[in-house]
Amino acid sequence: MNQFVLEAKHRTLLLTGIGVGVLCLVLTFLGDDELHTRFWSNYLHNTVFFLGIAFMAVFVQSAFITAWAGWYTTFKRVWEAASTFLVPALILMIPIIAGLWGHFHHLYHWADAESVANDPVLQGKASFLNTGWYTFGTLIIVGSWIFFGYKLRSLSLQEDKMAQTADFKIHKQVRIWAAAFLPIAGFSSAAVIWQWVMSVDAHWYSTLFAWYTAVSWFVSLMALTILCLIFMKGKGYFESVTDEHMHDLGKYLFAFSIFWTYLWFSQFMLIWYANVGEETVYFQTRMEQYPVLFWGNLLLNFVTPFFVLMRNDTKRKYGTLAFVSITVLIGHWWDFFQMIKPGVLHTAHEVMAHGAEGGHHAAGFLMGFTIPGLLEIGTFIGFLSGFILYFFSQLAKQPLHAANDPYIQESMHHHV
Repeated sequence: MNQFVLEAKHRTLLLTGIGVGVLCLVLTFLGDDELHTRFWSNYLHNTVFFLGIAFMAVFVQSAFITAWAGWYTTFKRVWEAASTFLVPALILMIPIIAGLWGHFHHLYHWADAESVANDPVLQGKASFLNTGWYTFGTLIIVGSWIFFGYKLRSLSLQEDKMAQTADFKIHKQVRIWAAAFLPIAGFSSAAVIWQWVMSVDAHWYSTLFAWYTAVSWFVSLMALTILCLIFMKGKGYFESVTDEHMHDLGKYLFAFSIFWTYLWFSQFMLIWYANVGEETVYFQTRMEQYPVLFWGNLLLNFVTPFFVLMRNDTKRKYGTLAFVSITVLIGHWWDFFQMIKPGVLHTAHEVMAHGAEGGHHAAGFLMGFTIPGLLEIGTFIGFLSGFILYFFSQLAKQPLHAANDPYIQESMHHHV
């Protein structure tokens, strides 16, 4: 079958998942503190996580095209469809941007004028950490990602509609656009991830942080790709996707889980060894106050994929691949949770300590911050359902088989 059709029962299930997410956000807002810290941190967490996965779909396509890779061609429609989620993701960022201008959330310490006025470190970073840069940087950068994703997808569809000529005119255009995107993606993704996530701990910084988060997005994309292909092959789609393709995706999931761990350890080790107070506080806080998040991160994202996928044959078993993919997807969502929550909670403490609200949270266990609660899980289900529904709706708009791609035959006869 070359044309995907989303069944009514699956659409209903995904719409129900979205409803669960909306309900959890509403309940979080109603039961939150006066700054709605839990609500806004949940919203930022899930928006950035799924936005990054969509960005990585464009980046991975561009990297493989530039590298003259052909093995993935038979399922490249999956990444083309996933990249289109950048559009609703940018729309989801608008309330966060509006909140900076309207001061109706306190996600970022650097956005509080009184804190900046009394903090030399924040003053020194004000030329980059400011509302204007955050706003226009987000709109321009994500807008450029949308443009390149649209361009790659539209050229790919042109190949379907027009027989490939001897000079491969269309495919040469694809190569030009893909190669142009790579340096733009590298620099721009670092800039926005510093603002969106790293700056919730406004005093802290790490030169490895952009690499770390990018690999987290990459592994999440691989996990979702594997789950999507397993599901769709079970429905009779993507017949040309073989165990060889799944094996390669499993190898990427395995290898980049190890690479993520290497970056995790490098970031931790260098900061621990240097022992500079302003840097070590990031890890000290998480190890002492959030030990379940800190050590659970390694368990989900390194220990599980490493020991399960180490054997060669486990990368060909759909049940094992599905288990590890689900674990890793949840694990990297957990990773972004521990990146965002402690810094946002600290900012709320600071704002409420000297603001009109007068007071702050008690120390100790706090559901939705110390560990994810049911409301966080429900919100994740809502965002995931929205991502999948939009992804499937876009996938249904184009043929699944890229018939005129010059690498399609190589991909169909791919052997590890």
